[in-house]
Amino acid sequence: MYKINVLWGVVLLAAALLFSACESAAELDEEDKMEVPEYVMVVHGGAGVFALHDLPEGRKEEYFNAIEEALDIGEEILANGGSGLDAVVEVISYLEDNPIFNAGKGAVFTNEGVNELDASIMSGKDMDAGAVGGITTVKNPIVAARKVMEKSPHVLLTGRGANQFAASVGCEIVDNSYFFTEERYNSMLRARESEAERMMEDTMGTVGVAVLDASGNLYAGTSTGGMTNKRFGRIGDSPIIGAGTYADNNGVAVSCTGHGEYFIRYAVAHDLNALVKYRGISLDSAATYIIHEKLVEAGGSGGLIAVDRHGNYSMPFNTNGMIRGVVKPGFREVAIYD
Repeated sequence: MYKINVLWGVVLLAAALLFSACESAAELDEEDKMEVPEYVMVVHGGAGVFALHDLPEGRKEEYFNAIEEALDIGEEILANGGSGLDAVVEVISYLEDNPIFNAGKGAVFTNEGVNELDASIMSGKDMDAGAVGGITTVKNPIVAARKVMEKSPHVLLTGRGANQFAASVGCEIVDNSYFFTEERYNSMLRARESEAERMMEDTMGTVGVAVLDASGNLYAGTSTGGMTNKRFGRIGDSPIIGAGTYADNNGVAVSCTGHGEYFIRYAVAHDLNALVKYRGISLDSAATYIIHEKLVEAGGSGGLIAVDRHGNYSMPFNTNGMIRGVVKPGFREVAIYD
């Protein structure tokens, strides 16, 4: 009797796996039949609390206007047949120059009162990638990340060496005081006094872009000032390929935002790509599972933006808000809350 029960168990398991595989194959077949948009671009400006009473006056409108402008910049490139790589760099550079975000000018301060910046970029066409961490003198970290990808044999450069490399390949160099804003400096002073305040300050401002361009290529990039009041050279997920950024033409392009330690531990960006690429799970189902189940169970907070090779996109978050926008031919949406 025991052997019969075991045999039936094996049969039922095999049937379940076969059914799951058939469902996945059918889902992929349906996606392959869908008309792929000429281009799709999704943008984020950070996931976090974003309670209206905690935002400076007029800040919600500033966020909306900034994302609208970012979508304009990217769409002009993509609608004219430009490269998704150029769109990622130009859009993130614009967001880095806008001090309401925690990237570039307006980045948060370390405990020592310095701005240390991180960024990464990846091409799904050839799986090439570049990243910088803890840089202090490069005006636009995303440009430095692209230079690492295109002009070095490496993927990730950090600290003083990354600064030196960026200067050697023509990146615009500035004094660290360029990144100063009184708002972020005061945030650091408050965070020194209160751990709860630090966690509140950490929830806003990382920026990222994921793109499907007219050539069918996927690209993603992410840029951040990291964690308010960080110490000891801490680097989060944003410059880590597979954690905060990933792109694969056979899978997805994804940029993450949130509590970086969790995104590193759970390799969130690569995990999403793997679920879509190898398991045949739809992009939105996979992204929703990772953000709302896997991360929540682990105690992590944040969100992501992603687009797949079929032009599907997803923008889930488990905080009460995420600054985000999407544009494709004939459609545009910008939002913060659900």
